[in-house]
Amino acid sequence: MTLLPIIDDSPAPQPTPRAPQDGTSKGSYAFVSLGCPKNLVDSERMLGLLQLKGYELVADPDGSDFVVVNTCGFIERARDESFAAVDEMLQLKKDGRIKGVIVSGCLAERQKESLLEERPEIDALVGVFGREEITKVADRLLGNLEEQRSVFKPAPIRALPDRDRLRITPRHFSYLKISEGCDRLCTFCAIPKMRGKHATKPMEEILAEARQLADSGVRELIIVAQDTTYYGMDLYGEPRLTELLAELDKVDGLDWIRLMYFYPMYIDDRLIETIASSRRILPYLDMPLQHINNTMLRRMSRRVSREETESLLVKLRSGIPNLTMRTTFITGFPGETDAQFEELVDFVAEQRFERAGVFTYSLEGDTPAALIDGHLPEEVKNERRDRLMAVQQPIAFEHAQSQIGKKIEIILDQPAPGQKFAFIGRTLADAPDVDSVAYVTGTKKQRLKPGDIVSAEVVAAQDYDLIAAAVGKPH
Repeated sequence: MTLLPIIDDSPAPQPTPRAPQDGTSKGSYAFVSLGCPKNLVDSERMLGLLQLKGYELVADPDGSDFVVVNTCGFIERARDESFAAVDEMLQLKKDGRIKGVIVSGCLAERQKESLLEERPEIDALVGVFGREEITKVADRLLGNLEEQRSVFKPAPIRALPDRDRLRITPRHFSYLKISEGCDRLCTFCAIPKMRGKHATKPMEEILAEARQLADSGVRELIIVAQDTTYYGMDLYGEPRLTELLAELDKVDGLDWIRLMYFYPMYIDDRLIETIASSRRILPYLDMPLQHINNTMLRRMSRRVSREETESLLVKLRSGIPNLTMRTTFITGFPGETDAQFEELVDFVAEQRFERAGVFTYSLEGDTPAALIDGHLPEEVKNERRDRLMAVQQPIAFEHAQSQIGKKIEIILDQPAPGQKFAFIGRTLADAPDVDSVAYVTGTKKQRLKPGDIVSAEVVAAQDYDLIAAAVGKPH
């Protein structure tokens, strides 16, 4: 698969930094952004900095001066995708069709100089926290200055600012990163090695960014972090997510605020009440649980028990009306027995999560889990993943069927290819890229367009997805 730059093709203006007014360009570049929404925010920040400096973003890397590949290094599959993108760009350089390749992000941070040893044709490496130096790196590359090929900065005490981004999401939704790094030392996870310890972004900075995004046309704000519920602990001495959400709920122009990456700790009655009583915060929580067996949770160093998790789920369901719960699980973690896996299967069947993803355990050599005994064969991991998804799938299908006949709110993301007055959108229960979609038909008179929020009657369900007819005018 060809990995091309991600750019926004929306005709509406973006909240971009202003390029030099004399119309001159320092050079052209293409951009490939891989990985999670947190990495996407980093991409948008680097794009904004390059825009301010006068570099011209192009859609096709062929013929550009250089390409930036912002990589993911989380698990083997993500690294393979990153390597494939880097190698594709290096082949363009070898063929004389681009001048240089800059590799940034988590893979660069995780492998550091060894990446240059493996692929010496890379012109520059920029670590996660070196992103603010991207224009200097580009200047050196095009100036043929080779005295410094890598930029690695220590993790900051406070999260880096993310304002003045050149956004590559559609105009009507955006991710907002409220913190960086993670203090959770889950034994399977390398994120603290790449992203450092938890660093809170000050509340006033987040609010300023949210207002800037709202002023630019953002209607759905998606809150992301490595550990959302830990927000504020390092800066304020206590979790302050409740206070932050209360202030975000006041930002004019926003319609939806979606919460991602909750950790099942520091969720108290005040936070639940704030979510339930807000005007803009959706009844949607993404809370990865990973497992439910207590032995597995201890081996993963999750610091929560089955009993605590079940109690929390009851409180969330009872405290937030019409809540959509999204979660993820890992199958085949070292030492997972048949009985422990069966406990997880039963738990998923009992809880009936509206949204759930399942991943096989990925052996990461620089994590504590690599040293745990009882590593399982790949076929066992895969079989357990498939079986757990086979349990979850009918639950999700039944949830979709239960929406038939209801009138629900849907945000329209893009036109449906090849169809007049039809769009692909998402309900309150669906985050971009990871959840289901809704196919919405309208009429010529309604004049629907991407970014509209419409009331629609669900007329059918197609597996995970919904089919609906728009009712009335959009708002």
